[in-house]
Amino acid sequence: MLRVGLIQMRCEKAAIEANLKTVAIHLEEAAARNVDLVGFPEMCLTGYIIESHQPEAVLDLDGPELRAFLALTERHAPMVLAGFVERNPAGKPFITQVLAHRGRLLGAYRKVTIVDEEADWFAPGEGGVLVATCGGHTFGVAICADIHNESVFAACRSQGAEVVLELAAPGLYGAQADRNWQTGYAWWEDECRTWLGRYARDHGLWICVATQAGRTIDEDFPGGGYVFAPTGERLFSTGTWEPGAAYLALDFETLTVAELRAGSLGR
Repeated sequence: MLRVGLIQMRCEKAAIEANLKTVAIHLEEAAARNVDLVGFPEMCLTGYIIESHQPEAVLDLDGPELRAFLALTERHAPMVLAGFVERNPAGKPFITQVLAHRGRLLGAYRKVTIVDEEADWFAPGEGGVLVATCGGHTFGVAICADIHNESVFAACRSQGAEVVLELAAPGLYGAQADRNWQTGYAWWEDECRTWLGRYARDHGLWICVATQAGRTIDEDFPGGGYVFAPTGERLFSTGTWEPGAAYLALDFETLTVAELRAGSLGR
């Protein structure tokens, strides 16, 4: 059994203090449900920023903003995955997801799949995948466009991962004024079902998804929280593009998913 929190979060651009407050709320909720591992979406701390537009929100691994995030994790038992835009002294910044526990930074994954317009703004990571153990189970991390890079999921599996968290912020195209949220949500839902369902089946993985949701100052995100079993079957969906969270128990023996209530032990 692994108890996970999948956070479908609105992450305003460059609003680091406000985003940290939202992170704190979800960590309290996760702790109340005895969650083992919480996955926040890509760039949850900084919002989906571009260095040329919001240079002040590009963060350092050892900077005060990351220390503030680590401080939030001191009081709670869950391991936490959170994302931001990381300064790169050698060039374009990285899209980074960090793993924290009890106030300590345990590791970081820099997104390797930098394609299309992101190639103009970000550098690909070169450190390989991030794999760690939580609640007696091993997990790995993928970020957004990694959904089209099967090698990331295969590498996590080859290093012992039973679960991969796909943490995403796929911006929606088109004008905000007449946004069709159902269309945007359905597009990302179909991407996840098509690719992640296959990777789950072909590599014998649980795959969990947490996605940025809602409207920011100049961009919208589709939301979507999902769980795929090693059979390839999707066992859980948030069913909405609205910000929120899902707290779930993954049963590795019965291949089932149960929602967790406050005070639940997930058994």
